[in-house]
Amino acid sequence: DVQLHVEWRTPSIVTGGGQDRGNSGVYLMSRYEVQVLDSYENRTYSNGQAGSIYKQHIPLVNASRAPGAWQTYDIIFMAPRFHVDGAIAQPATMTVLHNGVLIHNHVTLRGPTTYIGEPTYQAHESKLPLTLQDHGNLVSFRNIWIRELQN
Repeated sequence: DVQLHVEWRTPSIVTGGGQDRGNSGVYLMSRYEVQVLDSYENRTYSNGQAGSIYKQHIPLVNASRAPGAWQTYDIIFMAPRFHVDGAIAQPATMTVLHNGVLIHNHVTLRGPTTYIGEPTYQAHESKLPLTLQDHGNLVSFRNIWIRELQN
C-alpha cells in the first residue's frame, strides 16, 4: 500500500497520433499500470488514454496539459491481498489525481494490466518494484517519490 507522486512530460514537438504520442506507463508492483500518454487533443481508445488504469478504468476526465508541459500523477494504491491457497482475498484499489484533478476514486482493479484479454489475479509477493515503462517514445520523468502506507 503506497502513496506515489510522479511528474512526467511528453515531447513538445508532436509526431504521430493515438498511442504513438508519448506512450509510457507507471507500473505499481510491476503489474498495475497507470497510462502515460500525450492525450492533449489526441484521440485514442478511451481505456488507453493518459490516466487510464490501462484497459480497465477510463479516467473521469481528461486533465492533460499541452505537449511538453510537466504533468503530475498522485496515486494511492492499495495492494491486493491473497489467501494462503493463492486465491484473491481483496483486490487492489487505486485513487488517482492527474494534475490535481481526481480521475479515479478508489476504483477496484480486476487484476494486473494485460494488453489482450481479461485481467486475472495470480498470487504474488506483497512488495514488488515500481517500474516505468519504456515504450519507445521520448518521455521524461522527475520528482518521483513513494511512501509506504501503514494499515
